[in-house]
Amino acid sequence: MMQSVARKLGSKRLVTTASLRFSTATHHMTGNENVIVDRHVSARSQPGSGLQEGVHRLPNDVHERNALYAEEDERIMGGVTARVRNDWTKAEIAEIYQLPFVELMHRASMVHRMYWDPSEVQQCTLLSIKTGGCTEDCGYCSQSVRYKTFVKPTPTMKVQEVLQAAQRAKEAGSTRFCMGAAWRELGNKKNAFNHILEMVRGVNGMGLEVCCTLGMLNADQAKQLKEAGLTAYNHNLDTSPEHYPKVTTTRTYEDRLQTIANVRDAGISVCCGGILGLGEKENDRVGLLHVLSTLPEHPESVPINALVGVEGTPMGDSGEIESVDAFDMARMIATARIVMPRTMVRLSAGRLSFSDAEQFLMFQAGANSIFNGDKLLTTDNPEFDADEALFKKFGFRGKPAHQGPRVAPAEAEGKVHISHVKGPHENQEYA
Repeated sequence: MMQSVARKLGSKRLVTTASLRFSTATHHMTGNENVIVDRHVSARSQPGSGLQEGVHRLPNDVHERNALYAEEDERIMGGVTARVRNDWTKAEIAEIYQLPFVELMHRASMVHRMYWDPSEVQQCTLLSIKTGGCTEDCGYCSQSVRYKTFVKPTPTMKVQEVLQAAQRAKEAGSTRFCMGAAWRELGNKKNAFNHILEMVRGVNGMGLEVCCTLGMLNADQAKQLKEAGLTAYNHNLDTSPEHYPKVTTTRTYEDRLQTIANVRDAGISVCCGGILGLGEKENDRVGLLHVLSTLPEHPESVPINALVGVEGTPMGDSGEIESVDAFDMARMIATARIVMPRTMVRLSAGRLSFSDAEQFLMFQAGANSIFNGDKLLTTDNPEFDADEALFKKFGFRGKPAHQGPRVAPAEAEGKVHISHVKGPHENQEYA
């Protein structure tokens, strides 16, 4: 095992065994003088290591977390190798996606345990602060004015109403509060935007992390949201670039990518994923993951949604679109976990249609975040009490707000072999 992660140092090899990757390293010679073991001691005793004092947690800011691992190359545990990379090819991702299910689940579960504590799951609540009346033609959306659905347009909620909802969510255990508005873009909605900035400040002041999904943003709007205390911004790509024109024609794929770039440049965490069940093919699911995994930075979180068909929408009324089952979701989540190891994978819309056992399959595939509460924008989502019982059944605990994720127990216990691109020696090459 040690030789499998070794790297050549001229006539010597560097082997990394880790307890905590980012602590001060000490070097020990093994019985074989050609092998240098780069062993990292617990950062709990190392001031300035980047960990929160007294607990094994990483920084909450995704950029600070990534900086701790800037020199890391790969991780190996139980014969499974993983690394964070942005140069995936579609062929490589397709090969992973098409693995036999039992092998895919094994690999994803091992990767998940190398980078995360699998018992810690983030709980998010999504509130629709402005429902219906959207001018877009997204074929799955019940909020479009182009379709006759059960959704009736409502004005933007008042600030105090939103803050009261956020307080209820906090009391029920949520640690991230997300606000969604049904419109194409913020545009020149100055009055509405000022109210949203007030909402963000208020929710942030409660000790909750704050997320928004407000359509397209320009760079200045993203900067103002960041200054107001916004933690993350959700803007899904929905599907692959090739299939996207069959989903919507009123916004281009490039429009979505530009908003993501504006959010990222403002220093806001990016939340970006897609929807299964839009009539896409397997290659489109691979294509979506390829776009996400080759962004300049992987998204902080990737929501994986299962279409909740709504009567009156083109996709809800279509008899040709195949329904999404638990194996479809688990395969997508598992592939996302492998190609984006440090990204939080969120089990999102459609969760209510799956049994507890099916949801557990998805968590085993690498999901570590959920939306909870009574409504997910305009479709049913499990109630808070049901999720509390589910967490107890699975042995999960919620991720606290404004605290980084726990260090993976496998990493803290020294079970993960970690190699580095750079080190104290020159002329390092892969073995």
